[in-house]
Amino acid sequence: MKIAIMQPYLFPYIGYFQLLNAVDKFIVYDDVTFIKQGWINRNSILVNSKSFLFSIPLKNQSSFQKINATAINDELYPTWKNKLIKTIDSNYKRAPHFKSVFPLLQEALNLKSENISNLATLSLKLVAAYIGINTIFVESSVKYLNSELNGQNRIIDICKRESASNYINLSGGMKLYSTEEFSKAGIKLNFLKTKNIEYKQYQEPFVPNLSIIDVLMFNDVPTVQYFLGQYELF
Repeated sequence: MKIAIMQPYLFPYIGYFQLLNAVDKFIVYDDVTFIKQGWINRNSILVNSKSFLFSIPLKNQSSFQKINATAINDELYPTWKNKLIKTIDSNYKRAPHFKSVFPLLQEALNLKSENISNLATLSLKLVAAYIGINTIFVESSVKYLNSELNGQNRIIDICKRESASNYINLSGGMKLYSTEEFSKAGIKLNFLKTKNIEYKQYQEPFVPNLSIIDVLMFNDVPTVQYFLGQYELF
């Protein structure tokens, strides 16, 4: 069995979904510390032909609290949500796949959730279903109860419990893991690196590194499925 373990990101970039599609089981790593200025509660979309960063308002966000204990600011969220939905509507309504993608975004953003983990995880599941990814999702806080372990040791422990043959991580995590230690545990360690992916937006030049939202707005499902295979595994 091939597995991946990642913090839940909000409508992440295409590489995250390549990882999701490359494994049999995906562990949503929701009971580790929240990463400030990361991609758990924010991402970028295309606004006026430029990258625009949006961030879900949170309560008392801290790098010392767990992701599934990081609360959404329920006082600010309704106004923020409506503003973001209007921004998406005004900037993507001419995109070729707006009519099919916009309701998916509304469903995620309308979720009444107390914490960012639930909302980010829903964004992953909705997009995965839309583009035909059948990978099994498991939340680390629900199944493993091994938060006393840290870093690589905890990852290896989860792999063992799942009888994983392969652990795949995005290439940005190469410095975090030792091929030798995984090999000792009988697990093959691989890294996934996304190839350069470009597609037609409204106009040139292409604006890269945007949320999956942008990819879905401008590409049909078969094209997105093709993009899912555009990576190097090493």
